[in-house]
Amino acid sequence: MTMNISATKAGYWDFGGGQRIARLGYGTMQLTGPGVMGPPADREQAVAVLRRAVELGVNHIDTSDFYGPHVANEILKEALYPYDGLVLVTKVGAKRNAAGDWLPALGATELREAVHDNLRRLGLDRIDAVNLRLYGLNGPEEGSLEEQFTVLAELREQGLIRHLGISNATPAQLAEAQGIAPVACVQNYYNIVQRSDEAFVRQCAEQGVAYVPFFPLGGFQLIADERIGKVAERHGATIPQIALTWLLTRSPNLLAIPGTSSLAHLEDNIAAASLRLSEDDLADLEPLAG
Repeated sequence: MTMNISATKAGYWDFGGGQRIARLGYGTMQLTGPGVMGPPADREQAVAVLRRAVELGVNHIDTSDFYGPHVANEILKEALYPYDGLVLVTKVGAKRNAAGDWLPALGATELREAVHDNLRRLGLDRIDAVNLRLYGLNGPEEGSLEEQFTVLAELREQGLIRHLGISNATPAQLAEAQGIAPVACVQNYYNIVQRSDEAFVRQCAEQGVAYVPFFPLGGFQLIADERIGKVAERHGATIPQIALTWLLTRSPNLLAIPGTSSLAHLEDNIAAASLRLSEDDLADLEPLAG
């Protein structure tokens, strides 16, 4: 089975500027230690997972220098530099303290430093995309992003960033950002059981903006629901595979970035790109929205 699986079987998204990316990508958060802090238990395995992901057709990798901090980007560079054919997407707007707390880092100086930290640790002169991670503890919160997004727009004009995005954001914030510079992607919390952004996904699709769900499999608590399990049984698949396939079926602008530190789980995730859900499957999964 592993000989035939490929991330490309989920199709592609035009990210702009001639960058065509497989809709099933990879997120680096789980390449760090517990709590997204410090080094992984097995660095060699982390490198192997990244290299295998690329072998299986992944060319969209989501990362951040505050994973670790620094750890994910350092492993990414070790594994895949000089990133031939890859699209690397990072995010700024947060930082970690020694206790592992997630803290806002949205000052102009902090944002500039964060972009340069990502460039330096990844060994790049320009990064493909930077998401401005807005700070709402329990989800997106309304508020102006003009000052922060303008900082990133200026770095884009300087040639340090190819595309801009926003994360943990609202439709109003997307509109405000678009008034400052083009927005290529929105990265918010959305998955088969968390669909509060349903209308936002459709809005982004209408505007040609990629929507990239973080925690596509539920985050630190994996999705587990017997209704998904019944659909999985029909396909000889797992619940995570059906959850990923559902996302890829939901809208053509949805890009999935599941992460893992396991080669076996990586191959299971990539295999989801080959699954196809029937109308009956989708109907059975629809009540999960509640």
